[in-house]
Amino acid sequence: MNGLSNRSTMGWWQGMAIAVGFMLFLSVASAQDASQAGAASTGPFTDFHGQQPGKVHKITPADLPAPFATKSAAIFSPAVPMPEGAWPQAPAGFKVERYAEKLQAPRLIRTAPNGDLFVAETFPGKILVFRGMTKDGKFEQTETFATDLRLPFGIAFYPPGPNPKYVYVGNTNSVVRFPYENGDLKARGPAEAIIPELLPGAVMSSAASPFAGGHFTRDVAFSRDGKQMFVSVGSHGNIADLDTDASEVHRANILVANPDGSNLRVYASGIRNPVGIAVDPQTGLLWTSVNERDELGDNLPPDYITHVEDGGFYGWPWYYTGGNPDPRLKGKHPELKDKVIVPDVLLEPHNASLELTFYTGKQFPKEYQGQIFAAEHGSWNRSVRTGYEVIFVPLKKGRATGEYQDFLTGFVTPEGKVWGRPVGVAVAPDGSLLVTDDASNSIWRVSYTGK
Repeated sequence: MNGLSNRSTMGWWQGMAIAVGFMLFLSVASAQDASQAGAASTGPFTDFHGQQPGKVHKITPADLPAPFATKSAAIFSPAVPMPEGAWPQAPAGFKVERYAEKLQAPRLIRTAPNGDLFVAETFPGKILVFRGMTKDGKFEQTETFATDLRLPFGIAFYPPGPNPKYVYVGNTNSVVRFPYENGDLKARGPAEAIIPELLPGAVMSSAASPFAGGHFTRDVAFSRDGKQMFVSVGSHGNIADLDTDASEVHRANILVANPDGSNLRVYASGIRNPVGIAVDPQTGLLWTSVNERDELGDNLPPDYITHVEDGGFYGWPWYYTGGNPDPRLKGKHPELKDKVIVPDVLLEPHNASLELTFYTGKQFPKEYQGQIFAAEHGSWNRSVRTGYEVIFVPLKKGRATGEYQDFLTGFVTPEGKVWGRPVGVAVAPDGSLLVTDDASNSIWRVSYTGK
């Protein structure tokens, strides 16, 4: 199979955990002090203190401060064990249960046409499958579908529809696929490389470290007719001069190719880190959830969720939120300023917006059906914590209103200690919403009871 052995991947993962843990240890005191200082809201900008299930937020381009209006912060968020009495909070009428626990940093989650749930454990290099649901909301069966992958993230079933023949997986350096029939709990054949070199010229590290560097998640999605395969690729760095930086080739883009990997090209550009992508089953539009750049201040620039246009340019690295120039590259490419597309929904800056999904179930009330849910992993480049929640993004006739609502909160204690970080969202066969959490190593299930 394509990638590392399980032993070498796990060794790298454990080493990474130690290194990151040390870095976070150095910053934990300042992180706690900043969080305990209380909310630092300015206009439409808020933080975890201002989150409440059902609360509506709206940020517009007119709300943006000047660059460096505040100092750039480096407040990392080491996860603490889930405190006694802590539990995710959803709007009235919803119930939250733990579907699975004791996982290894579960990340993306996707629902197979037959109802099985495929979950990427990115750092161990595995894809898991969960099947069924007990009366108390737990899974009935789980198996390991595939191993020996390089930081797997994106999962997609092809062709779209009730009877897929392949499971596609986005590795950090490639797109591979496994032969598949409905009901398979293990891959029935080895991985086939569809795009064997996703980052041309990238130097892959040794087996002890599978990084190609920079943002490493790669999501995969197919158009409704199955003729196009979309692949999201984040930037190598925070800010770069693309005129001279060869490390950014094919990065900060959403790519498109035929399902066999041929005719690979850039579909949309200037998207710093399009972690999650999804196709609206009603309109066929491609949407993405994006991490914007850091180090311009607490409230700049907003992360965002937006539909994606073929040939669209979204600004990175020269501009943000329309034609606002990044002062670190001031004067570069003025001819592009008027071409920058303003995203549909502006989110709290540094939220780390990750995966998104369209609610296709029938269990939730009508106002949720056909709408977007997205996971906000949580900030580090902000003096007060923001994110650490799942949000609801309403649409009208397939277009965003610009608003979003807090939906699943409570992953941060009142003192500012983080115990949960949402990553992936998916709709279960019964219409409940499933949320992966790579801090508590859980999958949460949100169902509607009306009580």
